Amino acid sequence: MRYTGSDYKRSRRLGFSTLETGKELAKRPYGPGQHGNGRKKKPSEYGKQLVEKQKLEQMYGVNERQFRRLFMIARASDEVTGIAFFRILESRLDNLVYRMGFARSRRAARQLVNHGHITVNGSKVDIPSYLCKVGDKIAIKEGHELKVIKEALESKPASVGYVKVDADKKEGVFLRQPERKELPADINEAQVIEYYNRLL
Repeated sequence: MRYTGSDYKRSRRLGFSTLETGKELAKRPYGPGQHGNGRKKKPSEYGKQLVEKQKLEQMYGVNERQFRRLFMIARASDEVTGIAFFRILESRLDNLVYRMGFARSRRAARQLVNHGHITVNGSKVDIPSYLCKVGDKIAIKEGHELKVIKEALESKPASVGYVKVDADKKEGVFLRQPERKELPADINEAQVIEYYNRLL
């Protein structure tokens, strides 16, 4: 089941900014609840692996079933499993809509896709988990001039080198696969791999 609660509470529980802005932890860099600022037990190795999996899972807003399926695709690829997994997650349509600055969060990007506001290579795609290919052109559907999209673009989101965006035309291109150094440094993907290796 996909998490639908507060992004701030989720980030504080994990000790990690799932929005990649750091705002969730700026004022309260500790877990939610009355015991959030208390002493914590040292986590087991399994506990560490679980937390790293949850960081990645919740940052991209992917449920467990989808997450495991994408991990199996990454595991079967010729690339190093960790970087392959990251690249698959980054190629999801909802993530690229977010990376291109058409939405302020991945959750908002999923809504844009679900509601039919996004096209890929000129065709409407309303599946957030759709995996894009390098070279795909992603655009706001013509006639869908939404206030939330305009506000997202005007906030001048930080751009990434593997997408190119034309804010005036409200379209962008998935230029290339990201390098590991361009992805969140505070996620240990090796722990995620170990977590699934225990189960498979």
